[in-house]
Amino acid sequence: MSVFTLTNHRRSYKEKAIVTLLVVASVISIVTTIGILFSILFQAIEFFQLKSFWTFVTGTEWYVSKQESVFGSVPIFAGTFMITAIALSVAIPVGLGNAIYMSEYAGSNVRKVLKPLLEILAGIPTVVYGFFAALTVAPAVVDLFAGFDITATYNSALACGIVMGVMIIPVISSLSDDVLRAVPSAQRNASYALGMTHSETIRNIVLPAATPGIISASLLGFSKAIGETMIVVMAAGLRPNLTWNPLEDMTTVTVRIVDSLVGDHAFDSPQTLSAFALGLILFVITLALNMVSVMQIRKFKAKYRINTL
Repeated sequence: MSVFTLTNHRRSYKEKAIVTLLVVASVISIVTTIGILFSILFQAIEFFQLKSFWTFVTGTEWYVSKQESVFGSVPIFAGTFMITAIALSVAIPVGLGNAIYMSEYAGSNVRKVLKPLLEILAGIPTVVYGFFAALTVAPAVVDLFAGFDITATYNSALACGIVMGVMIIPVISSLSDDVLRAVPSAQRNASYALGMTHSETIRNIVLPAATPGIISASLLGFSKAIGETMIVVMAAGLRPNLTWNPLEDMTTVTVRIVDSLVGDHAFDSPQTLSAFALGLILFVITLALNMVSVMQIRKFKAKYRINTL
């Protein structure tokens, strides 16, 4: 056997080994996801055998007592999406604006300073954000609205959402910055050649081209916000409260799950099994939002003929 043939065989074996490892990694990811789903599903089914599914998904009251327990998830999910919406309304404009500045306007020296600062912000433990929300932001919100004769609680959803938004700014900013910088320079140069200004190029060329990546970054920020627990516990409280007023206290699904699992109830009791029912509904909602986001990303890619970023 010639040296050339032997080398080709070795390269072929290495290629097959790498492909096998990649397939195994993919299978592990898929199996893990399916395992998570079924671990939640079986316990949730057991809960719905004890309590009405329709009452659970449409009920507007949630309270647990030794005499009677009512499991209506609407106020819990309302609080979850209220706090998440506030967080995203803070994080997306600030994070995207920061990304546009760093990718389009900032010089290399400024980037060397801003990037590490954002990474430090991303590495702060959530419990520290919780202290910041409870001791600094919440009193500031109360004092601010007191000047307008509006009552705000110290465990308001607004204070919690603001701090949660600050927490996910680095996620959206860093990913959006990478996506914006990945837009080919040829597109910018063509825009300048047609007489567009820098701001017009960003608005009409760069942002539309980077929209799929920006949506992905926002979706990741949404997932991080909707799964946050510590900030909500310390700043928003545990009370399921169905209201449109962000100045009142609320709770979220993850906090309710933790509270149900750490109680002194038996594992097969409705109080404990309700955590799995909440997890299943949250899984379905998140999956639906992911599918909608993927569809939107594909539409933008088709519109602007974006193959990869």
